[in-house]
Amino acid sequence: MLLNLIKIFLPMMTALLIGLFITPFATHFFYKYKMWRKYSRGDTVGTLDFKKIHNSEEELKTPRVGGIIIWVSILFSVLIFYFISIFFPSDNTEKINFLSRNQTLIPLLVLIFGSLLGLTDDLIQIYGKGKIAHDDKSWRKWKAFLVFLISFLIGLWFYYKLGMVSIHIPFNGDLYLGILIIPFFIIVSLATFSGGIIDGLDGLSGGVLASIFSAYSVIAFMNNQIDIAAFSAVVTGAILAFLWFNIPPARFYMGETGIIGLTITLATLAFLTDTVLILPIVAMPLVVTSLSVIIQMISKKMRNGKKVFKISPLHHHFEALGWSPYKVVMRYWIFSISFSIIGIILTVISR
Repeated sequence: MLLNLIKIFLPMMTALLIGLFITPFATHFFYKYKMWRKYSRGDTVGTLDFKKIHNSEEELKTPRVGGIIIWVSILFSVLIFYFISIFFPSDNTEKINFLSRNQTLIPLLVLIFGSLLGLTDDLIQIYGKGKIAHDDKSWRKWKAFLVFLISFLIGLWFYYKLGMVSIHIPFNGDLYLGILIIPFFIIVSLATFSGGIIDGLDGLSGGVLASIFSAYSVIAFMNNQIDIAAFSAVVTGAILAFLWFNIPPARFYMGETGIIGLTITLATLAFLTDTVLILPIVAMPLVVTSLSVIIQMISKKMRNGKKVFKISPLHHHFEALGWSPYKVVMRYWIFSISFSIIGIILTVISR
């Protein structure tokens, strides 16, 4: 038990310290090469309510690739403990190494490929020109397709390599899906990806995602999936390092290079821990944020332009109602922590 706890908390603190160490160097690089949007969202979102709450000047002077700090810290932490076990072999170093083929290799690869896709998107919006640099609908469709492709490959791995053919239904046993596990994973992955629009206020996405991955560290630990618990804890530590500098006023934004990799990885962890139906509860802030956009779109199309929310996503609606950004962020954190705890409890009692 003690060694398992060390295996979880030591890599987590390593990721946190690495993130804190590399951030000043990364920040210098981000600002030196002016890695921020060249076009404000206010140019494309024409509503008066949005322009009232949106600070275009801040957006055009704040780097948007801060997510690099997260996945680089995670990657370094994984490799440090892996190479320690290789170059200094012993029972303890081999046990502390949490890079394993059946538990953590896939989520690590998912994180890297998703983050590189997000980095490509960020660089397009930083250095690109024309419609694509404004994140137009055609590029968004391409991003969704690439996420679909990554998810399809993961689904194939789950089915053919890991033999995953069913999902656990809380309080009601397992549901056999067979090969349908592949399209089901794709749907869940795209759904979590859509929740990435929560990255809209300083400290919002970092605080929410930190509580979600913390919850999955606990869930994996209770499942005796210690490597996954350690990996989730490492992700949490890296996000906390990012959050240290993202608390208002943000030194940088997470950007797509952070949000895409993290959201797809989250879906992957939910399947590996067999808690996919608990995921919407643990990740409730992502769910309600994504639903707010869907509800707004449906309302405008079916009710002759009438809106349910002043602005979507939901966190901007609260801003438009007069809430300060600090109040929105802190209440989202409370909301996220509460549902993370509920998700952990449901995982325990529903087995």
